[in-house]
Amino acid sequence: MHILKIVLEIIVVIASILLTLLILMHKGKGGGLSDMFGGGLTQNAGTSGVAEKNLNRRTIFIALVWVAIIIALGLMTKFNLV
Repeated sequence: MHILKIVLEIIVVIASILLTLLILMHKGKGGGLSDMFGGGLTQNAGTSGVAEKNLNRRTIFIALVWVAIIIALGLMTKFNLV
């Protein structure tokens, strides 16, 4: 069980990094922090609807994996399985 906990913790770290990168890749809607850091400069380039939908799907999938592993680690700790 100890090895499972270590593997889940490594997956959480990787998922956290991926989730951060995917969120930063989203197109800014304007008026927020994305414009402050240069998001307004890329307004003309834009992204296609398909690319934005795929980015949204990947972000949601990684977020769900992250939440599920956090819950699993919490349950393992609560019931002293580790």
